[in-house]
Amino acid sequence: MKIAVTSTSKDISSNMDPRFGRAKYFIVVDTDTNEVVAHDNAQNLNAAQGAGIQAAETVARLGVEAVITGNVGPKAFRALNAAGIKIYLFTDGTVADAIRRFKAGELKEASVANVEGHWA
Repeated sequence: MKIAVTSTSKDISSNMDPRFGRAKYFIVVDTDTNEVVAHDNAQNLNAAQGAGIQAAETVARLGVEAVITGNVGPKAFRALNAAGIKIYLFTDGTVADAIRRFKAGELKEASVANVEGHWA
């Protein structure tokens, strides 16, 4: 299974980025093979609007089945749901912590957006 984790930098030892749409990086992890690939999200960092939807389109193109992030707004939440991508909320720790907790079944799937739109 491929999961995308929002990150402040390019590797799994990096801290989680609490933002989804304006996260600096998406770290994509294949939980079956343990392959890790960092994807720069620079195009959305300064977007006036639509960063969440564009980020959802990006992770969908990457073929992920789940996203782990700290916060997700309503438009991004709807876009991820429409793409069949599950959302898990986690903020306290590194990307590696998030992956470990996901694999252990310790993260709860989000059922609604947890912030208003245009959260920075």
